[in-house]
Amino acid sequence: MNRRTFLEASIGAVVASSLPPPAFATEHRIEKIGVQLYTVRGAMKSDFDGTIAKVAATGYKEVEFAGYFDHSPKDIRALLDKNGLTAPSCHVPYDVVANHWEEQLDAAHAIGHKFIVCPWIDEKQRQSPDGWKRAAELFNKAGEASTKAGIQFAYHNHTFEFRPSPLLDGKLPYDFLLAECDPKLVKMEMDLCWISVAGKDPVAYFNKYPGRFPLVHVKDIKPLPKGAEGPTENPDKNISFLTEVGSGTIDWKRIFADSEKAGIQHYFVEHDNPADPFASIRKSYEYLRALRF
Repeated sequence: MNRRTFLEASIGAVVASSLPPPAFATEHRIEKIGVQLYTVRGAMKSDFDGTIAKVAATGYKEVEFAGYFDHSPKDIRALLDKNGLTAPSCHVPYDVVANHWEEQLDAAHAIGHKFIVCPWIDEKQRQSPDGWKRAAELFNKAGEASTKAGIQFAYHNHTFEFRPSPLLDGKLPYDFLLAECDPKLVKMEMDLCWISVAGKDPVAYFNKYPGRFPLVHVKDIKPLPKGAEGPTENPDKNISFLTEVGSGTIDWKRIFADSEKAGIQHYFVEHDNPADPFASIRKSYEYLRALRF
């Protein structure tokens, strides 16, 4: 190789090494893996502080509360800081949204929540002729107040939202909420398990409603038994098909490849009834820590 050829080859190598990798070679991962503390609710009742410490020791960086177990917002914030955790989100009952919203916003500020999520609409209201309409109106009202306070309101699904409702002329309640709720005031925390059990495709919703899903629940399902009805009025009644993330049938790479389009900011591991809660969250964490998409 003469000097000119050598220099050309060397310069070419330098230029090539300075270029960004091709798009197809780019891999993404979850930077901060979170957990919904409902998964360890039994331990939270008996040892609140110790449970938070164990969650942090597992490797989680974010938690989502489902009840404060009579602890003050100030004490919760101090405990999170002590363990190097943040709590970007919490679940609160529909009644709190309707009747105790200002107090909840104050608590959220003290703890550091950026999102407040309503996870359930009572069956009686869902069967009322104007039940879904009243829910959408309340959610918009709550979202307006929370937005002014610098906090985002969101709604979390189960499976009943994906069953056509005769009260909505056969429309899916989930689609009704997405249409009737102001997209700036009301976001969705998509439970990727329940939507999958209902036989719907999360990616299709990401494509149709981009940016509406800043939070997701990450839990897996075993193969559903033949003849499974899919959507149920009470999904918690039969949850034997739940399993740890990565141990089931959900294609996480496919779903998370569209995280940016969906607007996902926080990923919360959840298992509604694990045999060993701490072993469960550890196994799910290890899978997600290694996952590239």
